[in-house]
Amino acid sequence: MLDTRRRFLTAFGAAGSLAVLRVASLSGQAKPSASGRPTPPDPSPDQDDTSPLTPKSPTKVLLETNEKDIKKNIDKLLQLATDLKEQVEKTDSSKVLSLDLIKKAEEIEKLAHDIKTRARG
Repeated sequence: MLDTRRRFLTAFGAAGSLAVLRVASLSGQAKPSASGRPTPPDPSPDQDDTSPLTPKSPTKVLLETNEKDIKKNIDKLLQLATDLKEQVEKTDSSKVLSLDLIKKAEEIEKLAHDIKTRARG
């Protein structure tokens, strides 16, 4: 009885292994198209990414607009900082601190924070 059980299990294991190998080999094959003809290869990998016909990805467009905004904000920040420096040199800040100076400093701080967050992404 042990001998027949051993033969049965060996045969069952061999049949199971063959079935698994067959399924694995069939899943690796390409499925035929509906018309029975092979599909042509996709020409897009051969094209250059910089061609004007291909649309830009949304991520790339977003990065480009962020870069433009950062450059614009940096120019504005430089102008505000220069104006603030000129105003500080003109006034005697030890006696009077003007409200305009405080507002410009706050605007510079907000702009610098905006640039920082845009640069981080």
